[in-house]
Amino acid sequence: MNEKIRIGAVSYLNTKPLVYELETLAPQAEVILDHPSRLADQMARGELEVALIPVIEYFRAGTYRLVPNIAIASQGPVLSVTLFSRTPWNEIRRVALDEGSRTSASLTQVLLRKKYGVQPEMCALPVDQKAEDVDADAVLLIGDRAMHACLPGFRHAFDLGQEWHDWTGLPFVYAAWAVRDGVDLGPALEALYESKRRGIENVGPIAAREAPHLGLDAGFCRRYLANIIRFDLGPRELAGLHHYYMLASELGLARRGVHVQLYETPALAL
Repeated sequence: MNEKIRIGAVSYLNTKPLVYELETLAPQAEVILDHPSRLADQMARGELEVALIPVIEYFRAGTYRLVPNIAIASQGPVLSVTLFSRTPWNEIRRVALDEGSRTSASLTQVLLRKKYGVQPEMCALPVDQKAEDVDADAVLLIGDRAMHACLPGFRHAFDLGQEWHDWTGLPFVYAAWAVRDGVDLGPALEALYESKRRGIENVGPIAAREAPHLGLDAGFCRRYLANIIRFDLGPRELAGLHHYYMLASELGLARRGVHVQLYETPALAL
């Protein structure tokens, strides 16, 4: 392929190990950073060949392939996906959803409707609007924004990774590398794997580098990357992903009949 592979990546703290030195490792690629929801839209428009997108968008598109064994996931608390609420779950009537989120926004609806049996009104929270000012019973925040937030006017702070695990016993997958149909990643595929390997080996330096910019403690950032976030897409993560998809599709949040298809190089697909 003569044209550059366009790789869409996210600049949140939890994605840093997956894009560690990626531009150096993939000189034949163009790395584009944006919010997860915007990357999903760019993929849908054919503006990216591969992107780290919210997994719900994989099921909404139904035509992508997932790069095997790389993901942003958790088994238990995730710390960076939080529903701040003025009321208990069963009293929530209006929810503001972080505009940067798609998977976690759908997870919020799955938990509310499937686990707690309520159907609140949903509205968008723009990425540049203060969560404290929103007219809603609950506010969903994701990524670095969630880890910074305190929202003292909200009595509850529900960690959605913990809520999911307590309910299902399964890991939750938030994002994964999706490849557009017909795309040959070539050497960019090995670059994604090598970036992950180097990133996991260097969570200490990553945490020390990123913490000052985020206004967070470096030790906290290191524990978050080393002990909270999971970067694999193995059998347990795939089971959690499938269960989430089944619940979301039942609510009309994703198209039905989509199966997880893993990316294979053309040589392996023969």
